[in-house]
Amino acid sequence: MAASGVRVFEEYESNVRSYSRVFPTVFARARNATIWDEAGKAYTDFFSGAGTLNYGHNPPEIRAQLVAYLESEGIIHALDAYTVEKRRFLDTFVEGVLRPRKLDFKVQFCGPTGANGVEAALKLARRVTGRTGVIAFGGSYHGMSMGSGSVTGSTSVRRNLGVPTVGVSFVPYESGPQGPFDSVGYLERVLADSSSGVDAPAAIIVEPVQLDGGIYVGSPAFMQGLRAVCDRYGALLICDEIQAGVGRAGHFFSFEASGVVPDLVTVSKSIGGYGLPMSLVLMRREHDHWKPGEHTGTFRGNQLAFVAATAALEYWTRPAFTNGLADGTRYLRDVFAPAARALHPDIEVRGAGMVAGVDLTRVGGNEAARRAASRCFEKGLIIECCGRDDSVMKLMPPLTTPPEQLAEGCRILLDAIRAGLPGQG
Repeated sequence: MAASGVRVFEEYESNVRSYSRVFPTVFARARNATIWDEAGKAYTDFFSGAGTLNYGHNPPEIRAQLVAYLESEGIIHALDAYTVEKRRFLDTFVEGVLRPRKLDFKVQFCGPTGANGVEAALKLARRVTGRTGVIAFGGSYHGMSMGSGSVTGSTSVRRNLGVPTVGVSFVPYESGPQGPFDSVGYLERVLADSSSGVDAPAAIIVEPVQLDGGIYVGSPAFMQGLRAVCDRYGALLICDEIQAGVGRAGHFFSFEASGVVPDLVTVSKSIGGYGLPMSLVLMRREHDHWKPGEHTGTFRGNQLAFVAATAALEYWTRPAFTNGLADGTRYLRDVFAPAARALHPDIEVRGAGMVAGVDLTRVGGNEAARRAASRCFEKGLIIECCGRDDSVMKLMPPLTTPPEQLAEGCRILLDAIRAGLPGQG
């Protein structure tokens, strides 16, 4: 008989597990913005699989197409062979996403993780430019593999790679815990100085919206400045859209708000539509310098992900979906954010689209955020902490969350924060 409870996980699963320690229950099923554990308790999901479930859990229209495909004996594994479902996805992606935005990108299918997309983008930038150096930003998160970890700001991530990282220069992001910084001005200064110690790079890699770093939104001027620096010094601009893309920041791509066109774009997480693994690198046509087989992966042709991703892209043709995204954005910006700031003068709220961060750094920091997240879990709300010391509470509900459920989840969070403020019980 199968074991119940958590004993089997604690005895046999590696110590590396993390989210199960924060959400200590055994989950059983889910629908849209609600997850139930095996005891039947319901939780509102403000976590969305770390940004993988923008369309919610088990969206019925996508599920129906997956079931139909399985019952048709459609091919499941095909490496990078041509298939009907890959063609359907590419046609839909080009017609529904790229052409309306006047983006002449080619599409590379990578191994199924966002980190592998970052690895591919870095390799390609070095191939195109013939240079090795990369400029990245403090507060960034791009993955935990060797290349993606090397351009991630977190000291612990880079230390855990086990070897020294070389070839990466870090610059403060435009905004951060220590206040604003003229990142573009700094780059212009060091790259113009032959004795600065920073050579012209192969690429600048940036998250137009930093999420794991604490919810910091790059301004249009910042992004346009990076584009200009790349053009001036022959570097490629890589935009990491893995977590903030596919609608999370209000547009399909978070870089859209700035009007820039990157050279390379990494896309993963919610592009898979149903939580299915999928990872892309989008590249300007002239940068496709790959030779056949130079970046491969056994699972780069996940046919079920193609089915789900194609079905998910159809959401963007539906006014109910795009209007709902706009309504959710307004609620977090115009209703939730002022209410959170009103709790205490030292609380800061930042966000874009349907992601918001409540920064508790100056009202108890990590301990306050951890306690608030624990209270939320007890009351049936799943939420993650992020930022330099996990002092920022990150709201990231599915884009399809019903308005009343969004409001109730925000109420639970506000109550949990209020309970931990000085002078409260």
